Amino acid sequence: MKWIFEKILVFIVVVNAFAGFAQQNNLEVDLSKSVAKIQPTMYGIFFEDINFAADGGLYAEMIKNRSFEFTVNPLMGWIQPNSNRHSLNTNSGIATIIKYANSSGNHNYCRVKINNDKGYELINEGFRGMGIKKDATYNFYISALNKSGSIKNIIVQLIDKNKNVLGETKVAATSPVWKDYTAQLTAIKTEANAQIKITFEGTGEIDLDMVSLFPVDTWKGRKNGLRKDIVQLLYDLKPGFLRFPGGCIVEGRTLARRYQWKKTVGPVENREVLVNRWNTEFAHKLTPDYYQSFGLGFFEYFQLSEDLGAEPLPILSCGMACQFNSGELAPMEELDPYVQDALDLIEFANGSTDTPWGKVRNDMGHPKPFNLKYIGVGNEQWGADYIERYKVFAKAIKAKYPDMIIVSGSGPSPDGDYFQYGWEELKKLHADIIDEHYYKDPKWFLDNAARYDSYDRNGPKVFAGEYAAHPRGVKDGPQENNWQAALSEAAFMTGLERNADLVVMTSYAPLMAHIDAFQWAPDLIWFNNIDSYGTVNYQVQKMYSTNKGTDLLLITKEGKPLTGQEGLYASAVKDINKRELIIKLVNTKSSAQSVSIDLKGRKVKSKGTKTLLTSDNLVDVNSFESPNKISPVSSGFKLRGKKAILNLEPNSFTILKLSI
Repeated sequence: MKWIFEKILVFIVVVNAFAGFAQQNNLEVDLSKSVAKIQPTMYGIFFEDINFAADGGLYAEMIKNRSFEFTVNPLMGWIQPNSNRHSLNTNSGIATIIKYANSSGNHNYCRVKINNDKGYELINEGFRGMGIKKDATYNFYISALNKSGSIKNIIVQLIDKNKNVLGETKVAATSPVWKDYTAQLTAIKTEANAQIKITFEGTGEIDLDMVSLFPVDTWKGRKNGLRKDIVQLLYDLKPGFLRFPGGCIVEGRTLARRYQWKKTVGPVENREVLVNRWNTEFAHKLTPDYYQSFGLGFFEYFQLSEDLGAEPLPILSCGMACQFNSGELAPMEELDPYVQDALDLIEFANGSTDTPWGKVRNDMGHPKPFNLKYIGVGNEQWGADYIERYKVFAKAIKAKYPDMIIVSGSGPSPDGDYFQYGWEELKKLHADIIDEHYYKDPKWFLDNAARYDSYDRNGPKVFAGEYAAHPRGVKDGPQENNWQAALSEAAFMTGLERNADLVVMTSYAPLMAHIDAFQWAPDLIWFNNIDSYGTVNYQVQKMYSTNKGTDLLLITKEGKPLTGQEGLYASAVKDINKRELIIKLVNTKSSAQSVSIDLKGRKVKSKGTKTLLTSDNLVDVNSFESPNKISPVSSGFKLRGKKAILNLEPNSFTILKLSI
């Protein structure tokens, strides 16, 4: 009898296990009913100069403090290894900072005195070093004035940590007046932490300014342009918009240190260097060498938007410094210059070449307007002071440019008194789009997939402008970009997509970070001086942005949207241009789930593709060593009659694509 009892127990266990595995989630999609149009701006990117994202990152300049403008120490980044300030009669030479008598943006230059032939060196350390690649060519630029006339040449060398020469060139800087010189170097070795060494032939005094080094191989081959590998990662996202230049960087710690777009256009040598607001923001991550050269300025942001096929979305100061710092306010009676900056920016972007600011754009090489449609007033300000200032901006902008779409803000949090107040007041003012920000743990993202289901459809549209899942108990840095965080974002984004009638713009934040100089994590893209990679969060964003479709469809289970029932999340769209049905499915359970999708309303071809993103471990990450460890895998898929039947893997994000 015992063996019969044991067999019955085994049979019961097997049957129950099979039943649990085979139990299907029956879903339904009606292809004939378009719920809403999905805006081309639905998935975009948000750039902020945090984590050395501009200088030392996207902007390909390799020399730090190229014009000797850092305010605390104008020679920061420059080293004089064999100069002895205490024995000027015997040292080989010395560099001294001199202020221009009449200067707008560029205030300082460097005077080098060479005393003898003992080998005076002036070395620039770069942005945590300089990444050079074997056989790659680099453009060297320098502005010089030879005061004594006895210095014959400037010798320029790329060196490694042991001072081995990796590339060399020479500049005959003999002019007694300021003159620009150029030369090229070709690297004989790949080195992530190179430096540049400048020595001199002869003795005497020579003045130097705008010392610069760029790779020849930049994005689109532009001189003094952007880092090619990083822009390629952005381009591959096919973003609908580019929001710039921030972020808190717009506001500044004080109003004097706010981002002023007019100081970032025109000749690059005249753009005034500014200390970055992330320079001293975090006591445990001080970066006193973090400044903004503005070589990547508003013209370059507009140009990048054009390159990416993305709508430009500039964000401007509303006369309020960061409320987490000084909270300094421009008095209402002194707000006009801030408002005029916004009006002038629209003219810079869209004005004809015979307008003052349209002419500036034309002189920079872009006679054609940038076709700006969106502008942001403030970043994440809150309270009555913000509303009072927003009213002034909105009135002036709409009066002159009635079709301009204004993005306003609801503060730094997705809930609370300030958030509610901002929404209520902006709704009364018939605001166009309200920007919401949320940095929360993965559970929050799973729990809030239905966040926008109950929003008022008669109010302003929503821009989910800054969001990222921050996993808890994880080491600070790239380890925060793990599969748990990305999976929760994938689930949450089904809710963004399902509410595409209301949510018209979304972007992960921050966009990128230098592995050796970051203040904030997680980030969508990580880079060092040589390489860059997209995190698994990047892969999630890319799967959405390259599969956004044109029309929202309903996908339901028992008549209800999937917002986490049984750990399942889903959204569905169709692309009327490509004649495709695209279904996104997220299984957040640690076990597989079977799904049967009944496709109604339109005929669908029986063969399609299934793209899967998953990993065995929730703490897995992509890395410099394994940049594609977690990346999408596509395979063929076939319908069973009129139904799509899938077995969703544990902790997985799946996209099913079928031709209509």
